[in-house]
Amino acid sequence: MAGSRLPEGDLSFSYFPDNYRWSHGVLIALGGAPWGGAEIDEIHRIGLRLKNSVGDDKSWFREWAGEAERLERIGEESAAKGHKISAAAYLFRAAHYYHVGERFVQPKNDESQAAYRRGVEAFRKAAGCIRRPRIEHVEVPYEGTSLPGVIVHADPVPGRAGKGPVMLFLDGFDVTKEIQYFRGVPDLAARGISCLILDGPGNGESIRFRGLTLHHETERHAGAAYDYLASRPEFDPGRIGIMALSLGGYYAPRAASMDPRFACCISWGPEWDYRTKWKQRLARIERGEILSLSVPWEHLLWVFGVKTKEQAFRKLEGFKLDGVIQKMRCPYLLVHGEGDQQAPFEHAKNMIEAAGSARKELKIFTREEGGYHHCQVDNVSIGTAYMWDWLEDVLQPGK
Repeated sequence: MAGSRLPEGDLSFSYFPDNYRWSHGVLIALGGAPWGGAEIDEIHRIGLRLKNSVGDDKSWFREWAGEAERLERIGEESAAKGHKISAAAYLFRAAHYYHVGERFVQPKNDESQAAYRRGVEAFRKAAGCIRRPRIEHVEVPYEGTSLPGVIVHADPVPGRAGKGPVMLFLDGFDVTKEIQYFRGVPDLAARGISCLILDGPGNGESIRFRGLTLHHETERHAGAAYDYLASRPEFDPGRIGIMALSLGGYYAPRAASMDPRFACCISWGPEWDYRTKWKQRLARIERGEILSLSVPWEHLLWVFGVKTKEQAFRKLEGFKLDGVIQKMRCPYLLVHGEGDQQAPFEHAKNMIEAAGSARKELKIFTREEGGYHHCQVDNVSIGTAYMWDWLEDVLQPGK
């Protein structure tokens, strides 16, 4: 039986209708609910406390951190009583809320850094309370230092005796490995595919606590991660893939194009020419326009470790895929939403047409089916189901 026709206008849930960034932040939090990253009531209570201070990022940080602290306390009390499953549930949500709340803080300060670290530790404690999926914190050797990551190990696959496949999952412009976990990674593990979620340069712990700034040569840290994974006895070097979301739509294909060892590549969102995009964005900001940004624009200066827009533009010079993605040879999937307000369809079209892979696919989620906003933030599970199905076909975890 067919349902009624959809109404006109935007169909995504918008908690703060007049503030894209805040509404997008709420959707990021809500999107983690299927994998233990959120409870709707908790987020609604945060939202109610913020209704009279929309746009005040200090209030945003305070309310999310406050709820995270409450859950962290309950989780630790549960753990002390031996109730590990309950403890994990509370601590996972605390970790997620700490990081969702911290994202808007610019410049970073002692309070935000402390909250971020508490999120990292809450996630680590939660991971230690569960048996499945098995989560391992690792350090990936990289250019004289190391990058922090978590390996979410695949569930046992009946009949598979040898090494299994694994995906390298890089962050985007402004997310973290802890947030990434709640983008469906437990479901990937349930399908028999392990996943290394990595805070690369410019992301997560690497920028906050180690001073590793963003650069365009993503094959450097992706290649280091490949070397690390290939050295592990449980992973098949011939079935190591790479994926990333948002700005990661540049990271992953850049790495896969420059390093032919990757078995497959997923861009969860397109990113064709990041410098041109930011040139246009900043020009509009100077005209007083309000843009659909996921974080304050000053985040750009921070991830590059620079003070001025001119310095940032110089750092952005290499962030384009034309002349690079043509070198890609592995199977490639690009996922996009037709209502994406951050990345235009033209970027997706250019990328899929230029990609040198023989097997390549552009999946566009429509308004009618849902998941049609940036990185399917309005319906994360519809995006992950499609991508994980594709990975099952390509990586064959049952073998």
